[in-house]
Amino acid sequence: MRVAITGATGMVGRALTASLLADGHTVVTLVRRPPRRSETPGVEEAEWRAQQGRVDAVALGGAEAVVHLAGEPFGPGLWTRRRRRLIRRSRVEGTLGLCRALAGMKHRPTRLLSASGTHFYGATGDTVATEEGPSGEGFLAELCRGWEEATLPAREAGMSVAHLRSGVVLAREGGMLRSLLPLYRMGLGGRLGSGAQHLTWISLVDQVGAIRFLLERPDVTGPVNLCAPEPVSNADFTRALAKALGRPAVVPFPSPAIHVALGGFTEESALVDLRARPERLEKAGYSFLLPDIDSALSDILPRPAPPVGA
Repeated sequence: MRVAITGATGMVGRALTASLLADGHTVVTLVRRPPRRSETPGVEEAEWRAQQGRVDAVALGGAEAVVHLAGEPFGPGLWTRRRRRLIRRSRVEGTLGLCRALAGMKHRPTRLLSASGTHFYGATGDTVATEEGPSGEGFLAELCRGWEEATLPAREAGMSVAHLRSGVVLAREGGMLRSLLPLYRMGLGGRLGSGAQHLTWISLVDQVGAIRFLLERPDVTGPVNLCAPEPVSNADFTRALAKALGRPAVVPFPSPAIHVALGGFTEESALVDLRARPERLEKAGYSFLLPDIDSALSDILPRPAPPVGA
C-alpha cells in the first residue's frame, strides 16, 4: 500500500511510518516545503500548502490512502486568543485546504483518515460517550466539530472518510506521559484536583494498530473513537503510574494551583471528566493489545530497579 501522511514528524506520525515501513508499505510524507530525497528507504516526500489548498498531485500519485495528523499541539499553558486562533487555523483550515486539494485531483486516494479528538464530547460526567453521542461545549468540542466538518470536500468527492476521535495517547516518546515522568520519578507525582475526573486514553501501540486496521476497512466511515475500552480516573491513573515506576505519588495538586499553572488548558483537558468507549472500533473487529492502564504502563515503561540489596 502507498500511504500519504501529514504530521509524519509527530509522535504518532513517526510510529505509524515505522510500522508501515516494517511491513513493506511505501509512505509519502506531505511537507510544507520543497520536497527532498529521503534517506529512508520506502519514504518519499510531496509538497502541500494547506492554506492555499494545493498538493503535489504528481508526487502523491498512486497513493491509496491519506492519514491526516497535522496540527498545532494543544499543550499546557495559557490559551490566549492568538493561540486559539493558531490551533483552529492549523486544524480546521488546514484540513479544509487539504481536502479541497485532494478533491481536485483527477486520480485521488480513495481513503482518508482525518484526526479529531474525544474532546468532541466535552465533559461527559457519568455518561459514557460513544460515536452516537452529541457534541459537548467549550473550545475543544467546537474545534473538533469544525475539524470534522472540514473534510466535506473529500467526502463530496467520493472518498471514504473516517474521523479519528483519539483520546490521550500514552507513550514514553512524548505527549502527556513524557511530561509527567520527571515529576513521578522524583516522587512528586500526585492526583490532579479531586482525582475523580476520568481520562480517556489509548496506548501508542494501539493508536497505530487502530489506524492500520482502519486503513484496511474503508467500509468504516464517520467518527471512530480511538481510545482504550475503559477510561480511568485520574486517581487510579496516578496510582498505576506510580506503581509502574516504583515511586510514591502522594503530592496532590489542588485545582487552584493547576489553574495557575495550566491556564485554559485546565478546564477542558486536565480536569475535565470525559469517558468515551471505542464502540465502533470494537464492533468492526479491532482487538486491543493494551486494553487496561496497568498493562499499558507496564509495556510502555521500563521495570523499576529492585531496591539495593534485594
